[in-house]
Amino acid sequence: MGTVIGHQIRTPMTITLDATRAELALLVLYLNKAEARDKICRAIQYGSKFLSNGKPGTAQNVDKTTSLARKVFRLFKFVNDLHALITPPSPGSSLPVILLGKSKNALLSTFLFLDQIVWASRTGIYKNKERAELLGRISLYCWMGSSACTTLLELGELGRISSAMTKLEKELKQVDRSKDEQYRNKIKQLNQRQLALIKASMDFVVAIGLLQLAPKKITPRVTGALGFTTSLISCYQLLPAPAREKKA
Repeated sequence: MGTVIGHQIRTPMTITLDATRAELALLVLYLNKAEARDKICRAIQYGSKFLSNGKPGTAQNVDKTTSLARKVFRLFKFVNDLHALITPPSPGSSLPVILLGKSKNALLSTFLFLDQIVWASRTGIYKNKERAELLGRISLYCWMGSSACTTLLELGELGRISSAMTKLEKELKQVDRSKDEQYRNKIKQLNQRQLALIKASMDFVVAIGLLQLAPKKITPRVTGALGFTTSLISCYQLLPAPAREKKA
């Protein structure tokens, strides 16, 4: 039996098609983001690095070609962090947080800018290969530094949220905390920050692997596994927020 709404009869097939269209619309919205496509390519890149373990073959070729393709997505992306760098900090922010945030913006902007020169070298536009390789290593050091700054910032945010939650828990001793909107929001923020901390920490190790600073411990396979994991986290973080169900 179908459901009658107005003059339309909604059959189970119609309801299924509507649900499918809604899901596809979310997927289209997701894939329309350049950042999302970049992170999907990043997952392919590091997944291939994990499979190849630094050895020649199809997987390594996929790793290299995907890495080059990703650089196109990041052209002029350094402007975002440059803008954040010169933007005044939020009122009430402590000096250490401001310094860490601005350092992160400066390092990430430099990484993305130098990465464009690496792309130009690999495509044959920039001819000085030795300088391009040097700039490539400098860019990776900048990314490693920005990951370290992000890790410290997330640790600070976790401490701040935990402190706020402790105070809130004392205020809600006689109340069911799971029903309190403010408490639920703090739990959500805490989970998001924990995930961001894990991602930043793992990216720091990925940078060490790419720079081959500890080749015996952080092998291409370890680098690939960590990079693939952080790529999946990034893909998850970019998912569109689910629409809230309308109350009858």
